[in-house]
Amino acid sequence: MDRRSFFRRAAGKTTEVVVKELDKKIEARAAHWIRPPFALDELDFLLACTRCNACIEACPEQIIFPLSARLGADVVSTPALDLSNKGCRLCEGWPCVQACEPHALKIPETDEEKPAELWPRLAYITINTETCLPYSGPECGACGSVCKVEGALVWDRERPSINFSHCTGCAMCREVCVVTPSAISVKSLYSVNPK
Repeated sequence: MDRRSFFRRAAGKTTEVVVKELDKKIEARAAHWIRPPFALDELDFLLACTRCNACIEACPEQIIFPLSARLGADVVSTPALDLSNKGCRLCEGWPCVQACEPHALKIPETDEEKPAELWPRLAYITINTETCLPYSGPECGACGSVCKVEGALVWDRERPSINFSHCTGCAMCREVCVVTPSAISVKSLYSVNPK
């Protein structure tokens, strides 16, 4: 191996290590927010998003908002979902995604061998069995009445639990939960399962 090849290879490995470390740091910070449907992985999202607000304006439910400057210059004005009080309706036609011209929000392409995911993964939902009504007595079922995703809620003896392989994290269940504070919590996918 000549000297030029050696340095080229060393530079490539160094760049790879730096990008991996940067990716870890960015994803650790991403644990504090939830991106809109079909967002790219956080680093790719930040590189693609132009902060144009088109997705924010396109959201009919007004649950997409721009992140504030206090979270850092790299994420300021990028879109995030506020699922604390209102769930994502998983709108037909995905208006927020269609409005995103730089494709920071992008429905995965399909081919014959690999069908596209029908629903995006937005967040991680958990049910607090200490406060969820069916776990302590009266039946409820409010969450089950609004869930659009077949198999996301599993019922055992009238008690709901989350099937994480099906649940999108849309938080519609949280929106209709009759318990105060809600027995259903919503977390960023990066807070639970960092890559």
